[in-house]
Amino acid sequence: MSEKAVIIGAVAAGSKAACRYKRLFQDAEVILIDQDTYISYGGCGIPYYVSGDVSDEKELRSTSFHMVRDEYFFRHDKGVDVMTGTRALSIDRDKKTIRIEKSDGKQTDISYDKLMLATGSRAKRPPIAGLDLENVFSVSSLRQAMGIKEQITTGQIEKAVIIGAGFIGLEMAEALSDMWEIETSVVEFCDQIMPGFVSRNLSGMAQHRMEQNGVTFYLGETVEEIIGENGRVCAVKTGKRTLDAQLVISAVGIEPNSDLARDAGLEVAPGGFIVVNDRMQTSDPDIYAGGDCVQVTNLVTGKPGYYPLGSLANRQGRVIGSNMAGKDSRFKGAVGSFVVRLFDSALAGAGLTPETAAREGYDAIGIQVGQFDRAHFYPEKEIIFLELVVDKKTRRVLGIQGFGGEASGMYARVNAVATTLHYHPSVSDISNLELAYSPPFASAMDIVNAVANAAENYLDCYYSPAHLEDFLECWNDRDCGKYFFLDCRAEADAKPFEEKYPDIWKSIPHDQLENRIDEVPRDKILILVCNTGVRSYEAQVNLAAHGITDTVSLGTGIAGMKECGMRF
Repeated sequence: MSEKAVIIGAVAAGSKAACRYKRLFQDAEVILIDQDTYISYGGCGIPYYVSGDVSDEKELRSTSFHMVRDEYFFRHDKGVDVMTGTRALSIDRDKKTIRIEKSDGKQTDISYDKLMLATGSRAKRPPIAGLDLENVFSVSSLRQAMGIKEQITTGQIEKAVIIGAGFIGLEMAEALSDMWEIETSVVEFCDQIMPGFVSRNLSGMAQHRMEQNGVTFYLGETVEEIIGENGRVCAVKTGKRTLDAQLVISAVGIEPNSDLARDAGLEVAPGGFIVVNDRMQTSDPDIYAGGDCVQVTNLVTGKPGYYPLGSLANRQGRVIGSNMAGKDSRFKGAVGSFVVRLFDSALAGAGLTPETAAREGYDAIGIQVGQFDRAHFYPEKEIIFLELVVDKKTRRVLGIQGFGGEASGMYARVNAVATTLHYHPSVSDISNLELAYSPPFASAMDIVNAVANAAENYLDCYYSPAHLEDFLECWNDRDCGKYFFLDCRAEADAKPFEEKYPDIWKSIPHDQLENRIDEVPRDKILILVCNTGVRSYEAQVNLAAHGITDTVSLGTGIAGMKECGMRF
């Protein structure tokens, strides 16, 4: 007698599990259930559908060979039955049945041998009046995205407000501002964009790049009310201002759809995350769960984590399909790798930031460097920035984040380190990480190696870095008499600053430092600067040999300051 597998949720994890299970168990009956009629779509492509980069929603639902993944496709190409417009109401684990309700209201029970929950997530609803007004959207489904695009293609949307500066908020801000030239504002409760995902310096770079492309940010502000007129949104009121808007997108985060699991008596963690083991089994061994509704192990901390990413959902779906068919496949966890495109730039990361590492009890520091993405002699190149997060006591690498051009290979550099994090690499492991090299693609000593070298120098007490916020703190207090800024760049670059600030700024190119050491004040804290931090670090070493040790070197240099939009 063949087995019967039922899968609730037919977007990413569910669809992948159904197809994998059917391939391995050809005689099995497989049923996919979803309350929507749009199934098996690339949810991470939604912002690019809204922007127009992806012109038709069917492209998000199509295979690489242009077949739309609908009921007909699953039935005839995959051998999987699909019940769309069908809601799962409850699970009877003793009888191994599911109560379902069709769109016509008719209810019935279906049986299962193996069951998978791929119920996904829903947009959080902040306690704000006006969320139900017309033209207020979340981006929790393809259907919502289609509603947004329908509105903006009318040409009647001139101003939009996005609530939240995380992944979805930033991607949607780019979509509205770039292609549709809608005046777009982003309101964020925290004092930086991408809070919890990147450090303040890198978030400042990403924010500045978006501001250059017309997006306005209001950080450290709380939305108090969404104001309507005749049932339609017309403004957003924060604690500091009122912003006109004909469109509002709430992107304050998501939460797992776990009510079905909880009501069935399955183990659900605080926060609503379905608890699974590394075989993706719930507390009932015949019921599996995957995708945005589950928690998995954070492979850096070893603690539970939540990673609602399409890439993970697909891999989890394959593991579940294999295990339902009798195999022993494992999903060990995740390090939270991500990359987000922001106009012509990429912001990427994996693992912990310095702030999240501190909250987890590590004595951590983030070491930042700037370097060309390709060989310095190659004609096409740009400066990119990486930050390596390390534990000072153990020298273990805890995370990596970076910012650079869309074509700089930033995502590949973050991926290179991300794949090592679950092995608990040391700084020296990354310093000596072997990476493919050719001048059109990378430097012989890649920035990945360089940032680890900088971390080693710090841990070995050869290098005392200053981040951009440290530099600004010193600069804002420059009249106190404690600080002196030593510019190690070529004279042509440094002279304008020396002439503008003669009492506190000195131009001594690095190749002249040894012969001009007597010009360096010994009674001040020296702030060493160059373009990317390399020459200022070398100057720091040279000065230490002369007994001048009260120094800090600006890690990402003047290039990093410019990338953040800092001018002085």
